[in-house]
Amino acid sequence: QVQLVESGGGLVQAGGSLRLSCAASGASARTFSSYAMGWFRQAPGKEREFVLRISSSGGTYYADFVKGRFTISRDNAKNTVYLQMNSLKPEDTAVYYCAATSRRTYPRAAPAEYDYWGQGTQVTVSS
Repeated sequence: QVQLVESGGGLVQAGGSLRLSCAASGASARTFSSYAMGWFRQAPGKEREFVLRISSSGGTYYADFVKGRFTISRDNAKNTVYLQMNSLKPEDTAVYYCAATSRRTYPRAAPAEYDYWGQGTQVTVSS
């Protein structure tokens, strides 16, 4: 059973940056490297929405609203995936979740395509 733990959330002013981390346990480095890893977010009163994901081969897919501002990367040796967020806006305020999937569908942008989830980390962007 894969367990995911996010960290790095917090309060930041608009225009600032944050880097979130998601550490996986319960899986070998080889197993972790075979998963596609995604980041989703959920604001109060809204549905969980896709942010971006990275495949096992390093391919990335982004939601339009984060292109040019957010990047995703992974360190398979550390069983960790990162979300670098720059030029943050108040509308980026949400709980951010990482998720893992072994599926090979495209683009893997739907929550239902992911098998494992972290507990989430709060990101608050003040204006």
